[in-house]
Amino acid sequence: MKSRLLIVYLKELRETLRDKRTLGMLAMFTLLYPIIIGLVLHQGIDKSTKTEREGIELAVIGAGKAPTLMSQLGEKNITVKDTAPMEEDAIGELLRSKKVAAVLRLPDDFTENYHAMRPARVEVWYDSASDTGGQRREVQDVLESYGANIASARLLAHGVSPAALTPIHVQRYDTGTNASRSAVVVGSIMGILFFPAFMLSMSAAVDSTAGERERRSLEVLMAQPAQTWELVGGKWLAASTLAIVGVTLELMLAHAILGWLPLEEIGMSWGLSWGQLMLVCLVTVPLCLLAGAIHIALAMNAKTFKEAQTIISIVLFVPFIPGFVVSFLELKTAAWMYLVPMLSNQTLIKEISKGGDVGAMPYLLTFLCAAIPAMLIIAFASWRMKSERYVLAV
Repeated sequence: MKSRLLIVYLKELRETLRDKRTLGMLAMFTLLYPIIIGLVLHQGIDKSTKTEREGIELAVIGAGKAPTLMSQLGEKNITVKDTAPMEEDAIGELLRSKKVAAVLRLPDDFTENYHAMRPARVEVWYDSASDTGGQRREVQDVLESYGANIASARLLAHGVSPAALTPIHVQRYDTGTNASRSAVVVGSIMGILFFPAFMLSMSAAVDSTAGERERRSLEVLMAQPAQTWELVGGKWLAASTLAIVGVTLELMLAHAILGWLPLEEIGMSWGLSWGQLMLVCLVTVPLCLLAGAIHIALAMNAKTFKEAQTIISIVLFVPFIPGFVVSFLELKTAAWMYLVPMLSNQTLIKEISKGGDVGAMPYLLTFLCAAIPAMLIIAFASWRMKSERYVLAV
């Protein structure tokens, strides 16, 4: 014989799965965030490697006046297009067409000033509204290097060592790894994947409480020989199951996408193993249970279906606040962060992605910080359901 809690659980789950629109929304929230993360990172990789793949097209007016400069530009995979003199309006039109990254113009007095050892003006025309900022910086780096080489040659010609102009030589040593660098970015991006835990359980929780009360089916259900904790527990577990399944699939999909993307192209990496991901999914289960418990408790105390939706929609922003504050204040990882639901999950996956040994305590704290409040909220909701005023919505 099945327990009453299991009967209520299966009944609520079956009713939720029958609604195709609800299933469509659940599937959308499950797939949406991992796909967005994949597209954003793929776009970043594509943009950062565009110069290597396609090179840089540079229009040069008066290229014959500086053959050495043209040679250095060619060494940096910059294609020089010798262009006839043109007016400013024509240069602007050429840049807006996005056929070239920039326009380099050498004035008529360039050669004269160069041989007289006076500053020889070089004009760089560009469109700051275009997406060629990286290519333009590479051109500017070549120009700066070209100028430095000329200055060094002139100093040597006058018997002065170029080293005299650099009394301090700074050497930089970066001890950061790809994993630690990517943890800040990718780990923060992955943190948003825990938010759907609060979205996926909302519809079922509201419909099984405020919705049933409006349809007057809750009175019939409470007339059955079942304890209030069995009724509330069945509804809670049904709503939470949707969140657990959705968030687990979401994390697995995001993990597969991050493992497939060539993150090393942008100096990043994703080093989580499937075993570590399963542990993260396991400690995320209480977060889904907490989300379901909050929705059940709030929807129970709402007098109408619309009121329940409005209240929960406002409360949905609360889980974002701790993560936003930590990010805004740029706080370092501390033990107290593992005591705040959802923030603990975000902190945990960020620390794991760094590749170090996290230890067992963060997993345990992440699990308990959501599991304990979830049980307390459901206990309160079960006690609240004993009141006739709740059933009659008075």
